[in-house]
Amino acid sequence: MSVRTAQDGQRRILLWVLVLNAALFVGLGVAGWLADSSALLANAADNASDSAVYLISFLAVGRAFAWKTRAARLSGVLLLLFAAGVLADVLRRWLTGAEPLAPAMMAMALVAAAVNLWCLVLLRKVKIDDVNMRAAETFSFNDFISNGGILVAGGLVLWLGRAWPDLFVGGLVAVIAIKGGLEILRDAARTDSDKMSVR
Repeated sequence: MSVRTAQDGQRRILLWVLVLNAALFVGLGVAGWLADSSALLANAADNASDSAVYLISFLAVGRAFAWKTRAARLSGVLLLLFAAGVLADVLRRWLTGAEPLAPAMMAMALVAAAVNLWCLVLLRKVKIDDVNMRAAETFSFNDFISNGGILVAGGLVLWLGRAWPDLFVGGLVAVIAIKGGLEILRDAARTDSDKMSVR
């Protein structure tokens, strides 16, 4: 397979993943607002951040190495900013109160988990291993874990009749995002260092 053909395949898959995450952002955002769920809104914000990252990764395909590492760094910073916003929203809801709708949380978590699993399958088909593709996989894997947390939180909200599981998972999604953002920044720095040592 030629490099050009591999890059075309990489662009096509990243475009698919970008569209899927943008759709999830809209769906989770509307559901989170209607269901008064911090966890769903956190997941929606996460998918908005992911969409921006996938767009950056899409634009980075075939470009110079320095451009790719800069794009990966921007991805990591965006994820950290998203996490800060989610933590602020969780704190606001903790102070002002919330009444999340558990069935909506659980239904959307299942839909999002299926979409994120599909994204992971698509990304694993890409044969080119670079810092941006690793960042893209990190995002999709983090999302899949977050969806499982929202499903559990929805069940606990339904069982206990309390909002704290939703708030807890919203905060946990932010912590997972912080971990993913730091991993991406470390990967970009390590890739830069490896490239410099080859020269």
